[in-house]
Amino acid sequence: MSGLIATYQHWYEKGIEAVKHLDGLASLLLRLIVGPVLIAAGWEKLNGTNWFGSMQDGFPFPFNVLPPDLSWFLASWTEFLGGIMLLVGLAVRWISIPLMVTMWVAAVAVHWDNGWAAIAPSNPATVCIEGSEAAKEAGSLEKFAKCYNVNERTIEASKRLARGKEIMAEHGNRRWLNQYGSFVKLNGGIEFAATYFAMLMALLMIGGGRYLSMDYWIGFFIRR
Repeated sequence: MSGLIATYQHWYEKGIEAVKHLDGLASLLLRLIVGPVLIAAGWEKLNGTNWFGSMQDGFPFPFNVLPPDLSWFLASWTEFLGGIMLLVGLAVRWISIPLMVTMWVAAVAVHWDNGWAAIAPSNPATVCIEGSEAAKEAGSLEKFAKCYNVNERTIEASKRLARGKEIMAEHGNRRWLNQYGSFVKLNGGIEFAATYFAMLMALLMIGGGRYLSMDYWIGFFIRR
């Protein structure tokens, strides 16, 4: 038995050693997903199509005491240049920190009151509707599984979406309108900001990754 365990341990370590040469892929995939999103968000702000001066009072301290123009300047260039740096893998750990801050500020100031879901569920389960028989009979686990992304706002949104679909079916070409995807109602919850925050935290921990980032090659030539 001890010999079998030793053999397993040997090949396990061999496999881990081989996989280490691919560890840069995880960082690359994260950077390829979040980098373009940040570049686009920063570019919109720089072009004046994503202004948030009216939301200044909702910013957490100390950002709520900064002049709106300064907050806009910092957020815009952090997202735009930070997204580019992530794509090429330059100073990944360092730039992840201010980018995490922008995601946190966005979640707290802009999206928090809307709950979790970025897109309102089209057909929330009846168990999610307070006062319904299903809600009274359901246990905590069932409610969590079916309602973690449902709140009063998304329930109301689903009613309006259903009405909109009725109007579309009555007065429009339903097949054509739904050809490239079903209609949805934006909820604007913290889902996207929280997801990007978690991805940036992962990049803070693992860095740019082996072989596939400028950080790796800069370090490689410095160590030579």
